[in-house]
Amino acid sequence: MEQAAIQLSNDIMLEAGRYASVHTRSVSMQIEHWARIGKIAEENPDLPYAFIEDILFGKTELDNGDVTPFEFRLQ
Repeated sequence: MEQAAIQLSNDIMLEAGRYASVHTRSVSMQIEHWARIGKIAEENPDLPYAFIEDILFGKTELDNGDVTPFEFRLQ
């Protein structure tokens, strides 16, 4: 994957730095996170932010194999 340098405003970089610090991410990882959330939100305008976060969290758990099968029980 080709990496390209982009220019961002100083305000965005400072804000990303604050959020990155809280979430233990690098500034670039924080900006990627915002971009991923923003892309999903634009593609799915009816989904609340918390739901998008839950989906991404679940996908990460699945990718890491940290899941257990759910068994349906008929009564």
